[in-house]
Amino acid sequence: MTDLQPLVALLNRFPEAVEARASARFRVRLNPTDIKLEGDALASHVAGADGLLVSPVNRFDAALIRSLPDTVRIMATFSVGLDHIDLDAARARGIVVTNTPDVLTDATADIAMLLMLGAARRAYEGERLVRTNRWTSWRPTQLLGTDLTGKRLGILGMGRIGSAVARRAQAFGMRVHYHNRRPLPPSQAAQADYVESLDDFLARSDVLSIHCPATPATTGLIDAAAVARLPHGAIIVNTARGPIVDDDALIAGLRSGHLAAAGLDVFTGEPDIDPRYRELDRTFLLPHLGSATVETRNAMGFKALDNLEVYFAGQEPPDRAD
Repeated sequence: MTDLQPLVALLNRFPEAVEARASARFRVRLNPTDIKLEGDALASHVAGADGLLVSPVNRFDAALIRSLPDTVRIMATFSVGLDHIDLDAARARGIVVTNTPDVLTDATADIAMLLMLGAARRAYEGERLVRTNRWTSWRPTQLLGTDLTGKRLGILGMGRIGSAVARRAQAFGMRVHYHNRRPLPPSQAAQADYVESLDDFLARSDVLSIHCPATPATTGLIDAAAVARLPHGAIIVNTARGPIVDDDALIAGLRSGHLAAAGLDVFTGEPDIDPRYRELDRTFLLPHLGSATVETRNAMGFKALDNLEVYFAGQEPPDRAD
């Protein structure tokens, strides 16, 4: 290894296999403590770096991007989502941004189904009953949930993950429809029906599963009016981004009984979530586990490193997002 190799600063602790490959291909600056780097600590960590390997934990707004050293030429994010990076600011600085599409589709779709089942079948309440030694007997009326078979699943955002959820849900006997800005070709629609009107789409969604990107247009999209359009007893599942759902609206819908349950893997302001969610029995909550398998997290890291290697070889990175 020579000093001619690019210096890549890893802002988080990444899976062992990912860090080993990074160390073999570049000069690296690791973050073994996995403490979120901010202020002077961040400035020291990225000083002199040619590239950065970041994650959604690291929020790069315009001011932070302007403060990066002139040596930084590329930021590879360990995510599909890009809402934590100001792409306009990166572009203005001439910094290339890449992400990791395709490799986390199945893992995230699996989590969506876990949330759907957990919310519908009151899994949190059942597990708590067992763990607190308060389960005294089997009863015909104990913790009655909701069947998924025959229910209408509405997929908001029919991208790769939404399509994978559609295929899984159909195996559970659910009837699937979706809402996008435009309909997909039949070969990509996973036999789901397109509904052009958001209002009509919501009205026929016994289960709403959210998979659209977080943008200014989708922030707060599931507000009080949207919740009211859902059928009585509907379930909301979110594996996309927290800000797409208005917390006040969702919590009010759960408290009133208009919504039967919610399964959430993402939250506004995570990990500092709205504390009211913890008070609601009919919420099945996970700590952003969508892509959290060994296989998927390794694949994400390898894809990020692929982009870095291609870029430093003087070629166009395949997953350029800016």
